[in-house]
Amino acid sequence: MSSNKNALIRYKTLDKCLKNKYRKYTLEDLIDECSEALFEFEGKESFVSKRTVQLDLQNMRSEKFGYEAPIEVYERRFYRYSDPDYSIHHISVNENDLKAMNNAVQILKQFKDFSMFKDMNGVIQKLEDSIHSTNQKSIIHLDKNERLKGLEHIDKLYESVLNKKVLNIKYKSFKAKESNQYVVHPQLLKEYNNRWFLICFHKTSILTLALDRMEEITIDEKINYIDKDFNSDRYFGEVIGVTVSESQRPQNVIFKVISKHAPYVKTKPFHHSQEIMEEDETGTTFKICVQLNFELERMILGLGEFITVLAPRKLKQRIYKSLKEACQNYVTDN
Repeated sequence: MSSNKNALIRYKTLDKCLKNKYRKYTLEDLIDECSEALFEFEGKESFVSKRTVQLDLQNMRSEKFGYEAPIEVYERRFYRYSDPDYSIHHISVNENDLKAMNNAVQILKQFKDFSMFKDMNGVIQKLEDSIHSTNQKSIIHLDKNERLKGLEHIDKLYESVLNKKVLNIKYKSFKAKESNQYVVHPQLLKEYNNRWFLICFHKTSILTLALDRMEEITIDEKINYIDKDFNSDRYFGEVIGVTVSESQRPQNVIFKVISKHAPYVKTKPFHHSQEIMEEDETGTTFKICVQLNFELERMILGLGEFITVLAPRKLKQRIYKSLKEACQNYVTDN
């Protein structure tokens, strides 16, 4: 049994003793009660030390766990709550606590597509009902699209990553004329720009599959799961977005943003490697070290005329080509 669970059992036992109006408990009695409670849960002999119970009482008295229990020693020997109605299970909360709880509930509700949160629907509803009287609306909102195609797969994919199950996925990319079948070992679910992706091991490489392109998903129990001990921070550390090339090395991307919009890029960097190279009245020159991919191009194009790519030349040419073609969409006969 974990030490945390042991502590919870002791606190619950001490709480029961301290609020008992019909019996006097000495420190030795409390030690015996805690030892007996642990024995009932573990099914084996457990002895709680005097020091442990003393620390438990000290923690219950303190603000450490939010209890601030009114524990007193009377007749220099016996322990009890000075407030006969007190219990660690009936801790009062103030208005600020209720507001914080309300916002926590609102955030939890926005993850309802995951199976782990579906199991908590009843708990979340109880919390919401209990704090409804505060009339405090949520002040935090996460960007999401409940009509996004592919969200129906999240539950199965989450469970497959959690339980390490091999999947057989029928998948049709935007460029493909026909669907392909992939046998994959799911490693991670990732969200980027309000789209969900499954990062998985396929044959000898890591594959990124968009949930909205998945047509069928079945679990293959006959194949042993390969756990790649996937490190998402390392894998996505040199890219913007989800498109990672195993053969491409990251490059220094240098770009200049006009002074009016530079503060936005300073406060919300393109990438964690971003640094300022030069700054004057015309604007700020930045540098990031990343792989050249589709998401990087989309981010740059999103700033339109406010940004200029200085290097590398290959990226500069791609952006120029995209902007030139975009301009053609607005050419009229007038």
